[in-house]
Amino acid sequence: MPKWMPTSRLVTWLVLPILVTGCATNRYEPPRPDATIRGVASWYGKDFHGKPTASGVIYDMYGLTAAHRELPLGTIVDVKNLENGRKVRVEVNDRGPFIRGRVLDLSYGAARELGMADAGLAKVEIRIVSVGQGRSGPIRTSRYTVQVGAFRDRANAVELEQRLTGSFPDVKLLSANGWHRVRVGSFRKSSEAEDVRRALARQGLEAAVIAVPK
Repeated sequence: MPKWMPTSRLVTWLVLPILVTGCATNRYEPPRPDATIRGVASWYGKDFHGKPTASGVIYDMYGLTAAHRELPLGTIVDVKNLENGRKVRVEVNDRGPFIRGRVLDLSYGAARELGMADAGLAKVEIRIVSVGQGRSGPIRTSRYTVQVGAFRDRANAVELEQRLTGSFPDVKLLSANGWHRVRVGSFRKSSEAEDVRRALARQGLEAAVIAVPK
């Protein structure tokens, strides 16, 4: 996916009700069907293909799914590319995107249906079709980290952890549900995590910035 950002700053608006119960427990109320969101969508592909999503389902880059920061997992949405009028229906089964100014991360298959796979980004309108029964995401995130790899074979994760230790801050190996993830750092700002991701890229390592929710 092209690594570029739009040169103009797009103001994103959400037509979704928000329940405020205090800074530590802010959560979305279940959004109403037909509520809409407008903003910039991106897509993610082969680096995550075959790995578990936030819902536990294995990510299929050729499927019709999406990642959203707050919508309940299992929510079905219609996405319209405002630049060419093409539409696709997807299920929200993952969390993201965590780059400022983007509201939805689509699977490669969905991006291809919308005619935005080559461009990488597109202005879209998202309409809620049905609200999922899964958990909602946090409105705020406390920290960011950089995930460098996720492995079924723990030995591969240990090898990567040892390779990074000493060169990067706070390298951790986290194991859960049969997966072994190597992460680097804990950052207050996503821009700080992005700096580390770029440093890893210069070493030939594909990585992703992820948010660690409160």
